[in-house]
Amino acid sequence: MNMIIAPSILSADFSRLKDEIQAVEAAGADWIHVDVMDGHFVPNLTLGPPVISCIRKITNLPLDVHLMIQNPEQTIEHYQDAGADWISVHPESTPHLHRALGLIKKRGTKASVSLNPATSLESVWPVLDELDMVLIMSVNPGFGGQQFIPSSVQKIKNLSQTIQEKKLATLIEVDGGINQQTITDVVKAGANVVVAGSAIFNQQPYQKNIEGLRNGAV
Repeated sequence: MNMIIAPSILSADFSRLKDEIQAVEAAGADWIHVDVMDGHFVPNLTLGPPVISCIRKITNLPLDVHLMIQNPEQTIEHYQDAGADWISVHPESTPHLHRALGLIKKRGTKASVSLNPATSLESVWPVLDELDMVLIMSVNPGFGGQQFIPSSVQKIKNLSQTIQEKKLATLIEVDGGINQQTITDVVKAGANVVVAGSAIFNQQPYQKNIEGLRNGAV
């Protein structure tokens, strides 16, 4: 499959969010990545279902919603109602990871587990067969613009090897510090989906930035 590029709106200009999303869609983005933070699971607060519902009205691209929130199973349906196509949850955020994934898949949403840099791959093995995607965080979650953590590359390789051995169709997404240099190693390691914020939104034209990422991945 072709590599999927998902611009993270965490780096967009929120005062012009509609224009920013439509601009990256026109520039060749494949998905829109939405970071939801609750100020508890991570030390930042972003947006919730009402904003996602507005985003859904202005783009036809898949909405990739990353829930960095405690007890996500309590509110998963709100994100589904708002228009999420993909939902990622963290193993540390719930004592009932399998149940949370079941709630996501029950209504046809694609289910993903997100692993922080210090979270081992072992935490995903019991549910790997249930997953449409695994999101490898290559920075610590909570803030945009951080430096890529190099040890993430081996983690991606190990995950990719296991997915291949099990003959699964599970995608590997990578988020954090992705630019035209770091994307080469993560795609070579086995990533199918890359999230990029600063590397896309920090300067115009967005089309050139997205093309630069695609070229870096080849």
